[in-house]
Amino acid sequence: MSQEIDNLVGTSDDNDLDMIPKDEEDGGGIGEEKITSEHDHEVNMMNLNRYQHQENNSSNQSGANEGGNGRRSRPREEKERTKLRERHRRAITARILAGLRKHGNYNLRVRADINDVIGALAREAGWVVLPDGTTFLPRSQNARIPATLSNAAITPSSSQMMVAVQTPTSSLGGVSHGGVRSSGDYQHKNVYVPPSPASPYDAAFSGGSLTVPTVGDGGFKNLSSNYMVRCNQYQERDFGGTPHVPVYVMLPLGIIDKNCDLVEADSLLDQLRILKSIQVDGVMIDCWWGIVESHEPKVYKWSGYRQLFEIIRELNLKLQVVMSFHKCGGNVGDDVCIPLPHWILEVARTNPDIFFIDREGRANDECLSWGIDSERVLRGRTALEVYHDFMRSFRVEFEEFFQGEIISKVEVGLGPCGELRYPSYVYKHGWRYPGIGEFQCYDRYLTQSLKRAAVERGHPQWGTAPETAGHYKDQPQDTEFFREGGGFDTCYGRFFLSWYSQVLIDHGDHVFFMAKMVFRDTPIAAKLSGVHWFYKTDSHAAELTAGFYNTVNRDGYYAIVAMLKKYSASLNFSCVELGTLEQSPEAMADPEALVRQVLNTAWDANLTAACENALCCYHREGYDRILKNAKPKDDPDGRRHVSAFTYLRLHPDLLRRDENTGHNNFLEFADFVMKMHGEAIAV
Repeated sequence: MSQEIDNLVGTSDDNDLDMIPKDEEDGGGIGEEKITSEHDHEVNMMNLNRYQHQENNSSNQSGANEGGNGRRSRPREEKERTKLRERHRRAITARILAGLRKHGNYNLRVRADINDVIGALAREAGWVVLPDGTTFLPRSQNARIPATLSNAAITPSSSQMMVAVQTPTSSLGGVSHGGVRSSGDYQHKNVYVPPSPASPYDAAFSGGSLTVPTVGDGGFKNLSSNYMVRCNQYQERDFGGTPHVPVYVMLPLGIIDKNCDLVEADSLLDQLRILKSIQVDGVMIDCWWGIVESHEPKVYKWSGYRQLFEIIRELNLKLQVVMSFHKCGGNVGDDVCIPLPHWILEVARTNPDIFFIDREGRANDECLSWGIDSERVLRGRTALEVYHDFMRSFRVEFEEFFQGEIISKVEVGLGPCGELRYPSYVYKHGWRYPGIGEFQCYDRYLTQSLKRAAVERGHPQWGTAPETAGHYKDQPQDTEFFREGGGFDTCYGRFFLSWYSQVLIDHGDHVFFMAKMVFRDTPIAAKLSGVHWFYKTDSHAAELTAGFYNTVNRDGYYAIVAMLKKYSASLNFSCVELGTLEQSPEAMADPEALVRQVLNTAWDANLTAACENALCCYHREGYDRILKNAKPKDDPDGRRHVSAFTYLRLHPDLLRRDENTGHNNFLEFADFVMKMHGEAIAV
């Protein structure tokens, strides 16, 4: 009898059969073996039926020999039957999983188990399922913060740390800091963190400091696992059924260190899993020129980014990358220092005019001057050629991620902080909010360009920048050029501002021409900063010094939109979470009106627009303002909805609860993501 069984199912010793888990022998669990074809299923059933038939025919003989060989072979026969039943059950399970993947659009891994299926069904029903299995309904009265969140899942390192959050005072609540991607105090190993300088500007930002409980190996100390989500204080808009807007989260600035190694990979993986559990669509990451091409021209090192991208692909997240041709450090919110490549700084020692220079002759090493876009001053290459070679190296290195559509968009850095603007408000040169900033066109190359433009216009005397435009910290009304009825609205003023803004547009045009050749069908984007202070004045002085020729009677963003449309690029705008009434009176700011102007200008031209926050945002009021801008109420068909939103940025504070107020940052963000996706929120 045992010989016949061996012929049916193949020979195997008792040790092999004993490897079947106990819970699988009695029908529980899902095994690792995968059987998906109809042929395998039919063979299994034929073998099982044939075996049962032969067993029935030999039942008398088996009964007569209970004291002999039959009794010894009985355990083996039972194991063989169990093995066949298990293979049959696995085949059914494989078909169920395949059907869910193909027809239900469920993101199930190849060797998914029953936990994956239950989790996917729960998420579709509106529940939040964390990686440890904790499941709760957002904004339900029974919602509880997961007490089992480990330290590794919410902190950048396994050692204990204290995190301090600084809340801006009302007088500075509206500053976008030049679109700086603020992240709070997020530190990594092997990354230099510059000390915070003592200044009135920093003092203003420390007005409402809040100490967060210590994070240790046991998780959050004194963090209750039972809490009630705070009730709505006002009638909220229902975003259920609105168009799906993808949500991305910007990763920390120092996630890749100066040696191009991934920092704290395990902690990052846990944090990404938490984001994945609330259906965040993907992440955004800066690819730093100063790290990848640090020491020698055309010598690129991408090792840390490859490791990071593989983690993101494993989690089935989308990826937006930023070609960061600027320096990190020195701006408000920069918690690491990543300079431009060393070989660029060596060139600058003998030729500082490769950088933007202000009226006092101070060079700014945040980014290269646009005056050298076509000048061969960078070891035999122009700035445009340097940008092209860097982007080309990235495309070749990560071609598989483009082919697999893991990389969904490339944002091309065009100036300081990666934004298309002049570095007009420089903290280290004396700028303080709110200040008008200064024009940045005093390097040799831009000075020559201005003189040529003046000669071509027939007014050589116009070949210099305004001398009455004030200084970084000045107010518009204190300057002859920016005051109401001032020089900005004269013939010379209009000539200079037109030239100044056209240099900005031409730079974007040239770089995007290169980017389009490299990235081809992959969407590309440019980021514009929300320079909203002095928006209520006639001159819009802060916008003018930043390169946006946008005044009370002139739209300064239409020409930028037209340039981007040539390359089917999208526009990414910041400060969408800021409210006008929150701004200080002396700033004369109107971020809400600025956001409406820029987004409507893009939509009027049928240009895709995305957005992001300028400051850390953890409260419902800020999220509601983002939703209001991203999904206008009077546009139900979604034609004037943003294409994506990027949250700045991943930080332990995003995953914590404030013990003093009972506010839960993580659940607020989870609700926000659901609303951006057009899902109904259970109340």
